[in-house]
Amino acid sequence: MVIEPKEAETMTAGGLYIPDNAKEKPQQGAIVAVGPGSKDEPMEVKVGDVVLYGKYAGTEVTVDNKKYLIVKQSDILAIL
Repeated sequence: MVIEPKEAETMTAGGLYIPDNAKEKPQQGAIVAVGPGSKDEPMEVKVGDVVLYGKYAGTEVTVDNKKYLIVKQSDILAIL
């Protein structure tokens, strides 16, 4: 499946700005494409779902200056 990661926060709850080199890698994003799944593991997510995934899950790719993440369904921690 292909996930469009949520942008990293640029400001803390207290109003402080976070510099680019101190931002956490996002672990939440929206599903933009899914495959058919497999016979043993049918696809449980659909396009448009917002999901949480592991910090080091998947492979990052850039298409038209947009970053996407390609992950397996087993890397999804929760559907929000």
